[in-house]
Amino acid sequence: MIRLTRLNGRQLLVNALLIESIEETPDTIITLITGKKITVLEPMTDVVQLVTQYMQTIGSIAGTIKSIDSEGS
Repeated sequence: MIRLTRLNGRQLLVNALLIESIEETPDTIITLITGKKITVLEPMTDVVQLVTQYMQTIGSIAGTIKSIDSEGS
């Protein structure tokens, strides 16, 4: 889960594994795979960084990179 801030200043936790897309219009809008849209105060680059850190924490990114390297051997 990543911690983000709604436009009204309230914090929320978002399951990073459910994020389908992130866009900046100029507000940052996160679309989940369920179709739900969440508008947050954090800029898109910060959200991407939080998602990347979360994926590294759970081992998702390292596991993907390792499996790609293993296939080439």
